[in-house]
Amino acid sequence: MNYTEALALLEKYSQTQVLKYYDELDTEGKERLLRQIESLDWTLPSLLNRDEEEIKRGKLEPLGALTVSDIENRLEEFENAGIEALKAGKVGAVLLAGGQGTRLGHDGPKGTYCIGVNRELYIFECLINNMMKVVNRTGCFMHLYIMTSEINNDITVNFFKEHDYFGYDPEYIHFFVQEMAPAVSYDGKVLLEAKDRIAISPNGNGGWYRSLKLAGLVEHIKEVGITHISTFAVDNVLQQINDPAFVGASVLSGADCCAKVIRKNHPEEKIGVLCLEDGHPSIVEYYEITEEMKTLRDEAGELVYTFGVILNYMFSIDFLERTAENGLVFHLVNKKVPYIDENGNKVSPSEPNAIKFEQLVLDMVHLTNTCLAYEIVREKEFAPVKNPTGVDSVESARELLIKNGVEI
Repeated sequence: MNYTEALALLEKYSQTQVLKYYDELDTEGKERLLRQIESLDWTLPSLLNRDEEEIKRGKLEPLGALTVSDIENRLEEFENAGIEALKAGKVGAVLLAGGQGTRLGHDGPKGTYCIGVNRELYIFECLINNMMKVVNRTGCFMHLYIMTSEINNDITVNFFKEHDYFGYDPEYIHFFVQEMAPAVSYDGKVLLEAKDRIAISPNGNGGWYRSLKLAGLVEHIKEVGITHISTFAVDNVLQQINDPAFVGASVLSGADCCAKVIRKNHPEEKIGVLCLEDGHPSIVEYYEITEEMKTLRDEAGELVYTFGVILNYMFSIDFLERTAENGLVFHLVNKKVPYIDENGNKVSPSEPNAIKFEQLVLDMVHLTNTCLAYEIVREKEFAPVKNPTGVDSVESARELLIKNGVEI
């Protein structure tokens, strides 16, 4: 894209302020800005004009799950079906790894954080080790698509290379960069982070399929014959990825989606709950759950709305092609976004000053017609690393790793 083309595009969307400092830039700066202009979706700022009436939830009802005991009773059936699908190369995985380790005090991608105590053991390494259990059992590697961000892509790719992919076959690892979205002021103008850079941010964890498609990897998925693909977050070091029983249950169910769930520890636990909304699978975030839903119990004394999601889903490719990309809405999120003002001065706001546009995986689940809730044992598969100490922390994850026989 050249300057004339960029100007025409920005004029169309009333965003010519982006080129205000263009003449002051050197050749490299001009090229960088033009590339950014070409890569962004300029229809997003218009979403500020949409009717933002309060979104009312539909009729909410409990959604049952395939419980741990149900799975144990059908374990051989599920595992046989899963192993068959895995050996046939029909199952892939997407690792959402665009985040940084800032909250952990780590200057780098979250997956490069060392959680080991007496030896080097990285978050990425834990996840690959978990996948290698399946590889060793089936004798087959699964295609793994790793979504990075513009900020951490090069570091992540080099980190895997430097560590020989932690024993995983690099031919089965594919990196792609998450699509970015512009940050917009409350009056609808795209902000500049610097004279040669637009203020941008990742388009949310629900943007993974769109980003995968833009990277040309959906075509690869079709070529290699993948029919089911799991999506999981980087921060749960104990999660099992594409374990045969989970794969088998997903395939045999014929559901659009299969979600790993855990039982809530207590009514107030801050975890999204899988349920039905107007007859469709849906996730109600912890801050949306009413007091009545939180405390409602069945005849056995169990919480009715008890199955919480852990961001580990299996989607059918048929569903993704049919629905996922075009059906997702963008959420408008208030954020503090550093920017340069009309005089070219850097401003670091102390209060939210801009809108970011994000798509969420939970919305993908709501687009499904069927979603199988698959209960896992919390202590064996749920060790998120979100904080340095306390709940869902480095400390708690280390304790659980040790309990599960992992040397740290």
